[in-house]
Amino acid sequence: MKVEFLTEAQNELDDAIEFYNSDQGGLGKRFLEEILNTLDRIIKYPEAWHPLSGSIRRCQTRRFPFGIIYTVIEDLILVIAVSHLHRKPNYWQNRIE
Repeated sequence: MKVEFLTEAQNELDDAIEFYNSDQGGLGKRFLEEILNTLDRIIKYPEAWHPLSGSIRRCQTRRFPFGIIYTVIEDLILVIAVSHLHRKPNYWQNRIE
């Protein structure tokens, strides 16, 4: 399966990496590794997580308070948001139609 990020989701990922790097050297790299591990789980088991809305699902990271919100379109995983789980819930809903 191929993975693509909406521009907003890519920006969220970049911002989180930058934040973690500014907080502690190397932490941004560990965060990115965790995101990549989570994406690997999604690729292997794309329908394993309970739908949030229609075909939209969220897979939580294991070591950071983030979830990857995504949908599957044929052989594509579209990442809608890289969402901090302690902030505004459902803020990403205006990204989908």
